[in-house]
Amino acid sequence: MNAVSIVRRLVTIDSDELRFRARGHTRRVLDRSRYAVARPRWSRASIVRILDAHTSAHVAAAHDAARRGDFLAAHFQARRSAWPLHAADMDAVLNRIAGRFPAAASDAIARGNRIAEGRFNLLGYQDLEFGSPPDWHLDPVHGRRPPRRFWTSVPYLDPVCGDHKVIWEINRHQHWIALGRAFWLSGETRYRDLFVRELQSWIAANPPLTGINWTSMLELAFRAISWMWAVEFFCHGADGDDDPWLVDLLLALDTQLQHVVNNLSRYFSPNTHLSGEALALYAVSQALPELRTSRTRARIGRDVLVAEASKQIRPDGGHVELSPHYHRYSTDFYLLALLVARASDDPAAAAFEHAARVQAEYLRTIADDQGQLPLIGDDDGGQLAGWCGTRPADASVTLGIAAAALRESALAVTPAHEEVYWWVGDTVDMHDGDSRSAWPSTLMNASGYFVSRTPAGDHLIFDAGPHGFLNGGHAHSDALSVYLSARGQPLLIDAGTATYTMDPGLRNRFRSTRMHNTVVFNGRDHAEPGGPFRWLTHPNARLLFAHIRPGVDFAEGTHDAYTHASHVRSVLALEGTGWIIVDHVLGDEEVEAEAWWHVHPSWSGVLDRTLAVSEPLHRMDHGDWAVYSPEYGRIERAPAICVVKRGRPPFAFATFIPANPPSTATPVIRQLPVEVAPPAGWVGSAFHITGTPNLTILLATRAARDSRTGGPEALWGTAGIRTDARVCAVRDDTVPVLIEGQTATATPVVASAVHMPPARASSFTGRPCRS
Repeated sequence: MNAVSIVRRLVTIDSDELRFRARGHTRRVLDRSRYAVARPRWSRASIVRILDAHTSAHVAAAHDAARRGDFLAAHFQARRSAWPLHAADMDAVLNRIAGRFPAAASDAIARGNRIAEGRFNLLGYQDLEFGSPPDWHLDPVHGRRPPRRFWTSVPYLDPVCGDHKVIWEINRHQHWIALGRAFWLSGETRYRDLFVRELQSWIAANPPLTGINWTSMLELAFRAISWMWAVEFFCHGADGDDDPWLVDLLLALDTQLQHVVNNLSRYFSPNTHLSGEALALYAVSQALPELRTSRTRARIGRDVLVAEASKQIRPDGGHVELSPHYHRYSTDFYLLALLVARASDDPAAAAFEHAARVQAEYLRTIADDQGQLPLIGDDDGGQLAGWCGTRPADASVTLGIAAAALRESALAVTPAHEEVYWWVGDTVDMHDGDSRSAWPSTLMNASGYFVSRTPAGDHLIFDAGPHGFLNGGHAHSDALSVYLSARGQPLLIDAGTATYTMDPGLRNRFRSTRMHNTVVFNGRDHAEPGGPFRWLTHPNARLLFAHIRPGVDFAEGTHDAYTHASHVRSVLALEGTGWIIVDHVLGDEEVEAEAWWHVHPSWSGVLDRTLAVSEPLHRMDHGDWAVYSPEYGRIERAPAICVVKRGRPPFAFATFIPANPPSTATPVIRQLPVEVAPPAGWVGSAFHITGTPNLTILLATRAARDSRTGGPEALWGTAGIRTDARVCAVRDDTVPVLIEGQTATATPVVASAVHMPPARASSFTGRPCRS
């Protein structure tokens, strides 16, 4: 940040933020000074100080036991906490899981054995070798380690330190939950013993305030949540004075939670960082009344979660960062907060339930009918759930938990996974039918997404929303992108994320406009990056018009990235026929427009029958653009198509994807001349598709890019078809589909295609509206 930016920031900062930052700075200066004199160490004797003997008789007994040197296991085995899983319910849980999932034990053992071997699948990486116990400061992908120094001095974004995402992921300790599952389902104490060894190893390798594992408050929060699961999983089998691990865990957990309190991301990252930190403070503290400061920390967490629900959740239920993966994070956060609030009779449960419900409905909308999420914006590969093996792009577990917790079976996309039972117990059975409910096409005005679906499992997302949140740290340069799954299979895909900080060129390439299913003017991206999590420009897209009715969905949008020309994209979905995407280029100066399409590799062999364009195309199966990252850190080949058209606006080109690709014939789309132009203020284009069925499309868009409803209100069209509609689609001899119009007339004139130039090489608000 330059001097001018700093001055502008200081001018706009309010007194609350100034005081918060001043207190934080002073605390860090004092901590650094103490650290320089004597580095802090763990001390088991502190357990008496952090326990609150006045909370209840049970806690008083635990406090007295700690004073005698006992190690608290008996207390935690018998008590019932606000956490979703209780150690006291071990037998009932095992009966429930074993009865419904006969293969669960063998799967849990296999996963536990891999952990014992020191091999992990993290993010998009497979078989990473961290050792056993793991090297808690190693990035094994790049063979690098960050320095072990005072936490504010660790340059964790510097590639020299390795990929902080990889290091942080193993230190979230979510694999301890997998070990707990293996311990309970197999009854083998070696999984519990491995957990204890890893806990002791981590505490020894991470003294207070030292190293990369103290630098991100969100990472401490995720770790605290994993440790709370571990408390419930591993209390059984503790052997009194010979087993002090619980004391060590509580001491380290208390210290980390206080570190989060002292450094909340109120102004640093007021997004899922802040809400995730608040979740740990609230949920873990509510579940651990034994700790003296739990009541205060729970209050802080509760207040932040309630406040952020109104700041981070848009009126249509979407998370403000406009990334499906981060939205799933936020949904998980409020579901866990809700479960804990209900268990502790906290009145905040009502606020948490509302936040969880609107986000779950939004999640169900942007996920396909198998629960798969598109890779819109950043996806960091992490998840709060998923410790039974579901991958990051799979939201089916979250939706299953939401269906049970919110008593809304329509949210579920599959029968309940095993993990759902670990979270919500027998409640699942009341809201888990064998048949899944159809979810409608939906317009989400506040987030700018238009989602079209069919009973056959087709799922299209048209992204005409703003450029992320605040500085758009997790946004991509993807205005007016389209994502499509056909019959449950991903077809038009987002390129994904690949990396955050390890390769700046790769980071910027995967965020660039050409890596998305949209249009580039004159070779210039929609947005200019200013670092791995910053943008120098912030273009925004917006929906101009949308129409949803059975069998026919239509939406139109534009954006403000270019000053001398504009892009208007229209998307028409005809159930049983396919999808037509028309791109209009408007303006008064010559423009070279590139339309890019990125296709899932599973369609590579039938691509000529799957996608037709009205201009000559250039297909790429190799090179910088013919790749995608299905998970963070993993890059695979995927075909890319580029279509180039140069001219003086207005002009248009179109793309057609058939709903049922023919087995042999190749669909062909050609532009038709518009012989009678639409009235002033409108721009019209027409296209004819040869295939099964034959299809003619006439489409008029407003030249002024405004969002008024209505059609041209005067006949316009080709030699063969005249209409007063905004959209007119004629399939063979069937009744025309009209949108914002009343009339379509046909004459027996044979349609003639427009001459094509040779190819050129080129390097609304409220809950989701259902109709």
